[in-house]
Amino acid sequence: MKKLLLTTVAFAALGMAPAVAADLAARTYTKAPVMAPLPTWAGFYIGAMGGYATTDNGGILSPKGGFAGGTLGYNWQTANWVYGLEADAAWADINDSVAGVVPGFGAVSVGSKVDATGTVRGRLGYAFGNVLLYGTAGYAWADNKITLSALGVGASDSQFLSGWTAGAGAEFLIAPKWSIKAEYLYKSFGGKTYFNGALPTGDLNLHTVQVGVNYHF
Repeated sequence: MKKLLLTTVAFAALGMAPAVAADLAARTYTKAPVMAPLPTWAGFYIGAMGGYATTDNGGILSPKGGFAGGTLGYNWQTANWVYGLEADAAWADINDSVAGVVPGFGAVSVGSKVDATGTVRGRLGYAFGNVLLYGTAGYAWADNKITLSALGVGASDSQFLSGWTAGAGAEFLIAPKWSIKAEYLYKSFGGKTYFNGALPTGDLNLHTVQVGVNYHF
């Protein structure tokens, strides 16, 4: 009886084997797709930037003009949050002048020119893949020159200005190591006295819009 039962089970198994083999052959298996690494913003970067500045001083002089220079920075990244430090310095031609006739002095002109400016700022942003949106604030500096001309005689005096800056921007990774950015910065500098205290000036406030390109190491 046992032999008969074993023989029956064996034949049944042999009969099922082709069906199981056919079922296994019909199935197709695919490997799970390899996930691409998320873009990283962490590390050192260096770049070039340039832009245009205007003022809102409300005085007789309203300097405006362009600037161009370089950028150096470092980012840290935690998940999508990106934070870091950035410094920039630029040659500038932000200027304005007025001229008129003053009784007893003849033709008189006054001019103001920012010929260099820069910042040291913190940045905090959120990365959406290849796009980084950020806010920024910190220290700002500028070199400002006042020129006077009267009675056919001209004179000039330069002062180093310190102040603060704040703004926001967007940066885009366009290649594994390259990014482009656009940002707005408001820079405010306290007043100074020129020509040994003979000519005081009010605050100098700059609205700057700039674009740049960075290389990431």
